Amino acid sequence: MNPTVVSRDEWLAARQELLVQEKELTKASDRVNAARRRLPMVRIDKAYVFEGPAGKTSLLDLFEGRRQLVVHHFMFADHPCSSCMSAADGISGLRQLHARGTTLAAVSRAPYPELAAFRERMGWTFPWYSSHGGDFNDDFKATDRTEGEVPAISAFLRVGDDVFHTYSTYRRGIEEFHNGYRYLDLTALGRQEEWEEPKGRAEPLGMQVGGPNMRLPDQTR
Repeated sequence: MNPTVVSRDEWLAARQELLVQEKELTKASDRVNAARRRLPMVRIDKAYVFEGPAGKTSLLDLFEGRRQLVVHHFMFADHPCSSCMSAADGISGLRQLHARGTTLAAVSRAPYPELAAFRERMGWTFPWYSSHGGDFNDDFKATDRTEGEVPAISAFLRVGDDVFHTYSTYRRGIEEFHNGYRYLDLTALGRQEEWEEPKGRAEPLGMQVGGPNMRLPDQTR
């Protein structure tokens, strides 16, 4: 069921009606972002140890000298999670983050050689560290005792040599980083998932997070 065909003037009128809702959403998002920035923070006193290309490294080292650090907790213990890897596949140049004093890195529980081999296979260049054998994922609730690993993002702030945890979000809180959703939500067919309205607009692809047709990025055509 395709969108209704109308004249350009009718389309512009409908677009103006939607613009009102979009502006409301933008203002609501601005309020939430401001509330997020007002959250208190927690000093990190535990000496977490990660492994990366240069060997053992600390949480402070992950900042690469910048003020802020954003960490993707990618689900990769025994095997890579296809949904998390779709988010990883969307990470490209980091210059705009770096220009704003922010480092983006990924942390997973698999041993570093496995992560490095998979990163090379995918052709990715973002920093990816192993927390294998440590408590990092558990402490930041990216591992659930009943569900196992969960997708998550955490943010940290550096004040001198002190590191503080400022924010974490889980599951649907990180969905905009998956599958090109930010672009798909602008299109007539959307994400092509079963729950979307209007019903019947597009055939569900089964490629939603955890869906039956979700594949690793180099297995997707």
